[in-house]
Amino acid sequence: MNSSNQVNKLVSCGRDPARSLPLWRGFLLIPLILVCFAFAPQTRAVVPPPDGGYANFNTAEGQQALQLEANGVANTGLGWRSLFSVGDANFNTGVGAGALVLTTADENTAVGAAALLLNTLGTRNTAVGAAALVNNKGDAMNNGAFNDAVGAFALNGNVTGFSNNAMGDSALELNTNASSNTAIGDLSLRNNDATGAADANFNTAVGASTMFNNVTGSSNTVLGAGAGPNLVTGFNNTYVGQFVGDNSGTPIPDENLTIRIGDISADGFGSAECFIGGIFNNPQPVGGTVVVVTLDTSNDHLGFAPNPGGAPVAPRSAPQPRERPQPHHQAMLNDKVGKLEATVAQQQKQIETLTAQLREQAAQIQSVSAQLEMVRPAPRVVENR
Repeated sequence: MNSSNQVNKLVSCGRDPARSLPLWRGFLLIPLILVCFAFAPQTRAVVPPPDGGYANFNTAEGQQALQLEANGVANTGLGWRSLFSVGDANFNTGVGAGALVLTTADENTAVGAAALLLNTLGTRNTAVGAAALVNNKGDAMNNGAFNDAVGAFALNGNVTGFSNNAMGDSALELNTNASSNTAIGDLSLRNNDATGAADANFNTAVGASTMFNNVTGSSNTVLGAGAGPNLVTGFNNTYVGQFVGDNSGTPIPDENLTIRIGDISADGFGSAECFIGGIFNNPQPVGGTVVVVTLDTSNDHLGFAPNPGGAPVAPRSAPQPRERPQPHHQAMLNDKVGKLEATVAQQQKQIETLTAQLREQAAQIQSVSAQLEMVRPAPRVVENR
């Protein structure tokens, strides 16, 4: 059959060979094509997870955040390299560049640049503030665990100390291995355990610069701004009051087993008074040795009469009015403020240095990533025929 006869037959059937298929038939082909692409394994691309969300309730935002996460559960890393090495650890939260970079332990919370940066095995630590608990490491024996640090550089030097609580800028900053210390206030217990001897345990300091110089002293309780500057190695002391232990700007000697409340040696005016309820007009008679106060107005040392059976002790005469000396506390406060400002300036430089280092590392990582992108082979598409 020749071609002219074929054309005639097509025409007779009502079909025009030059005319395309109807438009609606073309639309029917589109779903079929999409299905074919969907089931073609050679050309299917890997679908990325939703923005920031991964399996097992993990969340990551930031360059290399949760980079080495394996089977961990409920970890959140926000910031450059936050929770970089978390692996199989669970319930960690790292917010800030370099937060919890090396941790493989559970239940840590770090908020702030470089917070808990070097922690590896320490668990159940909380660090809020730039470089807080940055050197904490921990071990399998729960050393370096259960620490709470709130404030820039709080517990900055801690390595294996556990159950420490630091609240305030640079509180317990140089503590290394000592445990069970509580410091509330800027620079409180700053030098505690600075030598790493781990002897400075069970100290409680409340107030700015409280027990600032303590190194190996233990079991001390000091409340009051600037109180306890004399305590370095002393133990079992109790101080209550502002600048207690500071005699007119010169700290009294280090001591043990001493209680000082509103120490007049820190007042310098000779005008301090003490009122304790339940002593005067006490309806119950009190037996025992008579307690007296020495006539030495420089310290108001409380003691007992050396000869209770002899002549009665004369009551202490009222102090004669005298010219009130120029307050020395103002100069002390100015000096302490100056030292605090110098410390803050130094810490600011440290933060700037750390920030520059982090930026430099980020630039290096970006450079390596760019080089990897250049050498990465182009994706190939295998066509099914």
